[in-house]
Amino acid sequence: MKKKRAKAAKVKKKPVWRYLLGGLLLLAVVSVGLLWTAQTALVRPLAVGDDGLRFEVGSGDGLSRTLRELESQGVVRWPRLVLAYAYWRGETAIHAGEYLLPRGSNAMDLVSRLYRGDVTRYRLTLVEGWTFRQALAQVRAGRNIVRTKAGASADSAARALGFDDHSPEGWIFPDTYIYRSGTSDIDLLRQAHKRMEKVLDEEWQQRADALPYTSSYQALIMASLVEKETGQPSERSVIAGVFVRRLDKGMRLQTDPTVIYGLGASFDGNLTRAHLRKPTPYNTYVNRGLPPTPIALPGREAIHAALHPAAGDSLYFVGKGDGSHHFSATLAEHNRAVREFQLRRRSDYRSSPTANGEN
Repeated sequence: MKKKRAKAAKVKKKPVWRYLLGGLLLLAVVSVGLLWTAQTALVRPLAVGDDGLRFEVGSGDGLSRTLRELESQGVVRWPRLVLAYAYWRGETAIHAGEYLLPRGSNAMDLVSRLYRGDVTRYRLTLVEGWTFRQALAQVRAGRNIVRTKAGASADSAARALGFDDHSPEGWIFPDTYIYRSGTSDIDLLRQAHKRMEKVLDEEWQQRADALPYTSSYQALIMASLVEKETGQPSERSVIAGVFVRRLDKGMRLQTDPTVIYGLGASFDGNLTRAHLRKPTPYNTYVNRGLPPTPIALPGREAIHAALHPAAGDSLYFVGKGDGSHHFSATLAEHNRAVREFQLRRRSDYRSSPTANGEN
């Protein structure tokens, strides 16, 4: 009996290091397995269709919530694992916007895109010569633009931009703008307004001497007239020169686009002599000097022309019907040009890109 007990006692006393070794080996095997599984899960392509996946990250949405949403769509299988990977990488901060995840993307690609803010961007163009209302309509029609209550009308949009006691006309810079999904109409208009302020200031600082403007705003008004009168680059400074000389001589500007602007929605496309005699603040056939505000969005070239008018002696111009103008120094010469180009219009007469006839 004593021998058997002694044997049993010997069996129970296995070396502790063997247990430790076994545990370590088991832990190593499990760890390798987990790492392999994690690696496989992170590099495996996500469940994205042939055209990729478009999804939206809202303002204030965090990575955890975004991953859970993608899990509910069957795109991400292991959201906690992906979140742990993002923490390990230090890439948990994400940006709001619309994302396009291409076919073949994996979880690591997803985390990287969200962290970089690699969102879809859109283009929107505001055209020279448009009015503020036209620009607002174009912005609100932009793809994935957030249409706010403030942008619902020209008046409310003007107030949102800070134009409480003066007109926003002319203060939006015509250009192509790149924006993210979720950009609001007012935010994009504010960007275009700041751009116009910058461009106008730059051009004003380099203006020519002896101009008849008391402020850069008057130059902006003049630029809008130039913008509406011609789309020909070579004519902008020439037309600006005509207007500046007329102002210097105390002559009325007599430019049709101002009359049309003053008529507003009542204008049906046919400018008559009665329209030219109708008193409005914008009728430069009736009033002397510049109109009270710009009448359109002028581009940089028109602003530059208004601040660098071409020298010369011409005081009149008339559309020739091919998109250009005939310039005259005397009224007699101008009347002859009117008879030639306006009263005896050719069959293919066109004013575009110039607008309007006699001036």
